[in-house]
Amino acid sequence: MLFNVTLKRDAPPEELEKAKQEAKKSGGTIKHEYTLIKGFTVEYPDDHVKVLQTNEHLHVEQDGGVHTQ
Repeated sequence: MLFNVTLKRDAPPEELEKAKQEAKKSGGTIKHEYTLIKGFTVEYPDDHVKVLQTNEHLHVEQDGGVHTQ
């Protein structure tokens, strides 16, 4: 599954690098790093994303497709 991970507004910038390292250490693969916002997309095996979801400096949400009508 893919998840978008972004740094919360008041979080220290170094928390983003820590999150990327933690994602890799816990079995995730960084698929994309954003330049306009502080964040990245990570692909995780089932049930591994909880490592990042418990970080108070991050917002984590499952990546979903965008549809138009």
